Order: sequence, then structure tokens, then C-alpha cells
Amino acid sequence: MIDIDFETLQALGLTPLIASRAAQLGAPEPNSRLARVIESQRDCFTLHDGHGEWLARALPRLVQQLQASAQALTIGDWVSMQVDIHGQAWITDRVDPVTQIARRANDGRRQPLASNVDTALLVMGLDADFNARRMERYIAMVTACEVTPVVVLTKRDLAPDAPERIAEMRSRLPPTVPVLPVNGLSPATCAELDPWMQAGQTLVVLGSSGVGKSTLINTLAGAAQDTGGVRKGDGRGRHTTTARSLHRTALGACIIDTPGLRTFRPDADARTLASSFDDIQSLAQHCRFRDCHHEGEPGCAVVTQVDPDRLDNYKKLMRDAQRGEMTALERIALRGKWKAIGKAGSQRARDKRS
Repeated sequence: MIDIDFETLQALGLTPLIASRAAQLGAPEPNSRLARVIESQRDCFTLHDGHGEWLARALPRLVQQLQASAQALTIGDWVSMQVDIHGQAWITDRVDPVTQIARRANDGRRQPLASNVDTALLVMGLDADFNARRMERYIAMVTACEVTPVVVLTKRDLAPDAPERIAEMRSRLPPTVPVLPVNGLSPATCAELDPWMQAGQTLVVLGSSGVGKSTLINTLAGAAQDTGGVRKGDGRGRHTTTARSLHRTALGACIIDTPGLRTFRPDADARTLASSFDDIQSLAQHCRFRDCHHEGEPGCAVVTQVDPDRLDNYKKLMRDAQRGEMTALERIALRGKWKAIGKAGSQRARDKRS
């Protein structure tokens, strides 16, 4: 049976549910112990067993098993670890994660970002990085993974129009989603995030490059993450953080730092993503037609009540999710359909000119 030191590992975010899943791992290797992935760089992982850190690799057998089910090891995973006679640590098995935030690559591959997370701090700058539509997409994707979203708006002290942008974000998002404007360098930020940083909790920080994710973690966890500036023209930052890493805070919570997100395509079906737009879903029940697309149909209860930009964002997210659910043949057929429509339109234009 795998060795589980619950009291020690609780400081790394171990919960009774994860411990029970770990105890059910089939036929663990001799002298196996439970550990958590606290840093990941491609095929090399740093583990912590509650007593110290180990640099480890996954057994080829485990890698093949995970690849066969479109899975991969990532930061926050709980694993079974064994040390061989040469002192090399090996990951022999993975505990099924309770939650996992993932995205889809352009080629459709699933890319896990963090496992066993309770809260996602969705960080956005109040400077040129501000984009309410992008934040709505972040919230939808995190909620679909059954992770609690908390919006953190940084650089409150630097943006001249910060009050207007804060008001816009609060009016646009559901009241159930907290919106916290902060100064990432201020110790007061720790007090504002206290409710989500209790002992045993795991948080992940997500956002684009240059929004102050590493600065926020340095304040919350007393870490020494490298930070960098942003371009004056568009407020974009460089990828200062290049690897995912887990840090412990003074209150006992664990917080995961991640590289900046360039894209965040949904890894969930349309129905699951739609549930995060609860205002639209609630109003849609009062539409005259059950299959109302909210595009001007008579008796639509959504168009008159929801901000047009939010509704457009909802429709775009649903289209992305539906494309993600298509098979390769269905995507080819859809491209052929629109190609034929485009050719027909060009032909009509040529006929008119002639």
C-alpha cells in the first residue's frame, strides 16, 4: 500500500478525497510514497513529499497510459513516487485529479494547465490589457472545470481610468463572481484574498503576460518570482514565467503560478460552458420559441435584457465549443460548405459586374 502521511501532506493541499483516491491505486510499487507535482518543465517534474523536493521523471509505462487517454502530468497532480537504488525519483502512477483546468490547442489536443485546484485567480490589468470579453471567456472555461473563479484587477494605482473599468467589469459579470481591484505590491492584497487562501486550499493564477501574476504571487507567498515590464504601446508583457510552479503561503494555502496565456480555447461541451452565463440561460427559458437563437426572433426574452456585446461573446464561445465537439470529418465538411458558399458569392459578384 502507498505510504500517505496525511498530516504532513495536508500543508501541500492534500484532502481526504484525494487521499482516498490515492489509497485505491492498484498494486503500487514497493516503498511508494505520495507526493505532489510542484513544478513541471516538459518531461521533468519537481515533486514534494512533505519532507523535501525530488527531481523526477515519469515511467514510460505511465506516460503511455496517460497519452492513450489524452491525459498528461501537470502542476498540482498527486502522484505515487519511488526512489531507485541510484537515488533517482520516478513517478509510477497518478491519482485521478478532483478538478483540472485545461485548454484545447489549435490542433485539438488537450493541454492541462493545473490539477486539483479549488480557486482560479483570473488576473487582468486595468491598463491596456483590460478586456471584459476575454474575462468572460476565462470565467466560462474555469467554471466549466468546476473551479471557483475570482477576478483580480491589477495596476489599480497605475491606470487613470481604473474606476470606470472596475465599474464596467462589475456591471457586466454575474454578481456571484467576486471582482477585486488590487495593487499587486501592497500587503493589503493578502487581506482581500484571505477568504480563498485558507489552509489546505489550492489556487492557480491565470492571465496574459504582463498583468502582474508573478508580482501578485510574490506578495501573497513571499516568493521570489522574476518580474518584467510591459510594452508602452499595447501593454503586452514578455513571458517572464516560463514554467508552472507551486508555492505555499503563510496562511497554509498553495498557489500555482503559470506562464501567460496567449489563447484559452474551451475544453468543455457547449452545454457546460453555457451554464456559466446563468443570466442568459435564465432569460432564455422565457423566450417564445424553445430553439430561439436570440437573433431577433419574435418573443425573445434575451436580446432586450442582455448587453449586446456580452450576448455576442456568449454566441462566439458556443460556436467554439461546438467546433471542438466535431469530428475531423465533420470539420472538413463544414469547411467545404463555407468554401462553396464563398465561391457562389464571388460568382454572383462577377455576374453582376458583367
